[in-house]
Amino acid sequence: MRYQGRLQDWNDDKGYGFVLPNGGGERAFVHIKAFEQRSQRPSNGMLINYQLRTDERGRLNAIAVRSATASKAAVAPKRAAATARLPHVSLGVGALLGLSGLWIVKLVPDWTLFAVLGMSVVALGFYLHDKGAAARGEQRVPENTLHLLSLLGGWPGALIGQGLFRHKTSKQSFQFMFWLTVALNIGAIVLIASGKIALPQ
Repeated sequence: MRYQGRLQDWNDDKGYGFVLPNGGGERAFVHIKAFEQRSQRPSNGMLINYQLRTDERGRLNAIAVRSATASKAAVAPKRAAATARLPHVSLGVGALLGLSGLWIVKLVPDWTLFAVLGMSVVALGFYLHDKGAAARGEQRVPENTLHLLSLLGGWPGALIGQGLFRHKTSKQSFQFMFWLTVALNIGAIVLIASGKIALPQ
């Protein structure tokens, strides 16, 4: 017998959540591996149909999960998928190359390049650690820490980490704050390169 319901408390990093059946009833555990097709990234509010199975502990698990509709509930996943498809690695490498070009022609001081390179390496390491912690179910790196690293100049490394490890690319709230840090950094670099901010070389 197949049931229909909506996903709740979906944790995209760990790939699981719960489904509450339409009309009420006991919710069931859903793992991303239970989806028969993964053309659409699961997200909170997504309408699915599924079968039920009870595990050895007597808990309900949804199996043979399928997306039930591509209606309004799919708008957010589509936006998330669009963000996830961005060439993060290419953008990160391109940013480092672009900043290196500005440094070569003396439009930015030495410390700017070295600070961005150094923080990018640190940010890349933090993304690698956080991805591993998510997979192992260990304590995660706070999102505010990742945003702070980006704000302090590590955003190219963060882009590379997101692309290499496919990490944090589908969470819209995280991506909004991340791109805000990118915009602030690019704005500061533009001001420095244009001479509107006088800084020591």
